[in-house]
Amino acid sequence: MMNAPISNCPVPLEQQPLNEYQSLQESCFFRWATLEDSAYLNRGFQLGSIASVMAAPFAASSFALAESLSQFVLTLTVVATGLLILLVLRLYLGWSYVCDRLLREKIFYEETGWYDGQYWTKPTDVLDRERLIGTYEVQPILERLRRSLLRLGLTLAGEFSLWWLILSHA
Repeated sequence: MMNAPISNCPVPLEQQPLNEYQSLQESCFFRWATLEDSAYLNRGFQLGSIASVMAAPFAASSFALAESLSQFVLTLTVVATGLLILLVLRLYLGWSYVCDRLLREKIFYEETGWYDGQYWTKPTDVLDRERLIGTYEVQPILERLRRSLLRLGLTLAGEFSLWWLILSHA
C-alpha cells in the first residue's frame, strides 16, 4: 500500500514524498499529465478550446471581428496558447516538485508550521523505492511536459511571427 506510513518517520503523512506523488495522481488537474497520449492531447485541445472562449472577449475588445478577422483570430490564438502554456507550466512545476522530493536523500518537512522545519534522511529501502518511482514514473511525465512546453512555445513564437507579418503588411 503506497500511503502506508513509514515506520519511525517523523515526516507528517501529507508531506511524505510517496503520499505527495499519490495525491498528484488522484488530483483531477495533475492527473492530466498521466493520461495516455490520445487522451492527453484531447484534454489539451479541450483546455485550449476553453482558453479560446475565455480569450474571445479580450480579442473582441481589441479588434472588431468584421473589420479585421485575421487580427481577431490571431489575438484569440495567442491568448489561448499563452493560457495553455501557463496550465502546462503549472503541471510541470507540481510534478517537478514531487520528483525532486522522491529523488532526494534528505527531505525538508514542517512539523507544525513554517517556523519549525526539519530535514529527514530517508532509510536506504525507502530511498531506493522512491528513486525507482521518481525515475520510472515521474521523470517520463516531466519529459512529456517539457516537450509540450517546447511545442507550445514554438506555436506561440509562430503566432507572434504571423502577427508581425500581418502588421508589417497592413
